[in-house]
Formats: sequence, structure tokens, C-alpha cells
Amino acid sequence: MTYADQTIWRDMQHFLPPEFQWGEGQQPAEEWWNWNGHRIHLDTYRNPQARVKVILFHGVGTNGRQMSMILGGPLARRGYETIAVDMPEYGMTGVASGALVRYDDWVRAGSDLIDAELARDNRPIVLYGLSAGGMLTYHVAALNRKVKGIVGMTFLDQRIPQVRHETARNPVMGRLGAPMVNFSAKTPLKYVRMPMAVASKMSALVNDKRALKLWLSDRRSAGNAMTMAFLSSYVSYRPVTEPEDFTVCPILLTQPAADRWTPLHLSEPFLARIRQVPVKIAMLENAGHYPLEQPGLSQMVDTIDAFYRNAAAR
Repeated sequence: MTYADQTIWRDMQHFLPPEFQWGEGQQPAEEWWNWNGHRIHLDTYRNPQARVKVILFHGVGTNGRQMSMILGGPLARRGYETIAVDMPEYGMTGVASGALVRYDDWVRAGSDLIDAELARDNRPIVLYGLSAGGMLTYHVAALNRKVKGIVGMTFLDQRIPQVRHETARNPVMGRLGAPMVNFSAKTPLKYVRMPMAVASKMSALVNDKRALKLWLSDRRSAGNAMTMAFLSSYVSYRPVTEPEDFTVCPILLTQPAADRWTPLHLSEPFLARIRQVPVKIAMLENAGHYPLEQPGLSQMVDTIDAFYRNAAAR
């Protein structure tokens, strides 16, 4: 299947400001990249004249097409080449037969995609990640070390109990979720799937109630369910480089001001530990976790554009 065969993202477009909605022929091209038996889907705006490439990562409640909608397309119109990834188990990516996907696979896939793009040409690469994708940009950059800048819409270190407690669906899941999935991952229960709306505070993904109903109905994004093996690896993943020793590139947090899922104070403990590269925080006015609102959406594009230009120049 392709996004051209799917209608739900077209319905999602109606909740975006008019200037972010695609007209005919403005959608990204669709490509597939074979990685470790997976057929990974890429939304691309290829541009050989672009000076910078942007690779965009989704979180556990979105997919690559939704990254193209709010940032990939707008940055492409500003002259960037953009590549939005559907990680295994999300979007249109085909999972290898019999594969048990773990979060570690997402990190390795992101790093290998950077290497694959650098093999095509030597243009600088920068990363963007929304929600859990924000921390994924850090994990990938720490492993790969060849990117010029990373932007996250939250940087959540799931090893911190407060982060797990506040981002879980409820206090019980916050306290018991990690021990439960870690135990299950060591047993045949590792194949059992849990809806992400049960594991996490998916009810705060978007602030528009009608939009939320639509997002939750999408089995390829917010309505997805992941295995105990994936969830365990996600909450316990240890980066190749801890933040105190991170020297790869500058970091930008674009924090939605009306984020009811992952407010600023959940990203601050991790970012405070990074002292060897510049760290900047930009607040997005009136914007929710997955931002549908102005002026936050336009502020996000402007701020990220300026950050990438400076990071690439370094």
C-alpha cells in the first residue's frame, strides 16, 4: 500500500491551517528503502539543488506522512530536501516476515539511512523528531555522529521515572507499565501487542477533539499497537553517548506551549545535562503536542529553518 491509496491523511489535512494544506500535486513522492528485510517507506521532496537534507522521524502516535504535513512540505518550499521516515510497524513500511521490531531497530535504521543518504552525496544532514521522535534524533545522532543539527518536539528520557509517570495514560500505568513490559519482554509474552492509546497519554496527542477521534482511528499512527518487546526496549534504551559527553551537533527543542502530554519540564532534565554543544529552546504559541494551531505552526517552521541554516553553516 501507498499513501496515495489511503484517505485518512487527506481528512487530517482539513484540521491544518489553510496555508499548510496541500493542493493537487503538492504531496511528497513515495520511495522505499530496503533495510534488514524491512521495506521502509520514505516521503520525499527530492531537490538536487538543496544545500541541506532534513530527515524527519515520527513518534509512537504519528507517522512519516504526518511529519511531511507540518514540516517536510513547508521546509521543501523553502529549498530543503526532506525525507520523512515510516519506522518499522508504522505508516506504509513493510515489516520483514517474522521480525520482532524493537526500539533499537529504529535507532539503527535512522543511522543507516543517514549513511545511505551520505553515500548519494555529501550535503549536510540535519534531523527532526516529533514526540518520541525527538529523543530518537538524539539517539541516532549519538550513534551516527555525522549530522549537523537535531531538532526535537520534546526530549524525553524514559529512564527517568517522572517522565514515565507523566506520559503514561494514568498513574497506575505510569508506576507499573515499565516493570510489566520489561518482565513480559523476557517471556513468550514479548509478542503480545498493547495499543499505544492504553500505554500512553495518546488522548493529548492533538488538542482538537474532532481531530483526536480521527487520529486515534488510524491503525498506522495513533491507533497502532506495539509489542511488549518494543515497549521494553523503548523505556530502557541507553544511548551510545550520555548527554554529558555529547559533542556531535547543536540541539533545538521546539516546545508546544499548549502541549498537554509532554510539557517543557519533562524535557528540561535531559537537556540540562548537555553542556558541550549549544542547546536552544523555542516555545510555540498556542500549539498542541502534534501542532495544528497558529501561530505555533508557522513559528515552528521559521525557527527550525533558521536553526538548520546556522547548523549547516557550522
